Amino acid sequence: MKKKWYIVQLIAGYEEKVKDEILKRVQEQGLQDEFGEVLVPEVKASGSFFNQLSTAAIEQLFPGYMLISLVPSIENFRLVTTVYRVIRFLGGEYPSELSPLEVERILSQVSGKISVASSDVVIYNIGDHVEIIEGPFNGFSGIINSIDEQKQKIVVMISIFNRLTPIEVLFNQAKK
Repeated sequence: MKKKWYIVQLIAGYEEKVKDEILKRVQEQGLQDEFGEVLVPEVKASGSFFNQLSTAAIEQLFPGYMLISLVPSIENFRLVTTVYRVIRFLGGEYPSELSPLEVERILSQVSGKISVASSDVVIYNIGDHVEIIEGPFNGFSGIINSIDEQKQKIVVMISIFNRLTPIEVLFNQAKK
């Protein structure tokens, strides 16, 4: 029977450990012919707003999920779902296979043929008006005074008791 691709949901942050455990079990049980690739999709994504100056970061494409190629059988599904930290296969009672088009798109992203921008990239400029959306100054708004791209922080001048006060926040703690 032909191998098909499936998506496995697992506890985020343990993708590599789960992958290693699955590969170990496949090796121990001699099921190399039944299983193909176990893939934790990662991509190079630019993590800054000055693309020429920054290096690309490696990001997981789907945190908490992995792709696995296997011959569909109850025994093979059970081998995967009994690994510690695996939640389930996507698709309900019987796992749903990925279409060839979906697999091709994901593999293209992983190989770098399709570029993926970081989801949390926001272009900030000095003088932009921003609102603080997280942290002790949540709800305050102010003007960007400086930008530290390396640490992904901005200094925002906010008014506290009618005095301009600089506060430092992460990029994701403010919005335009």
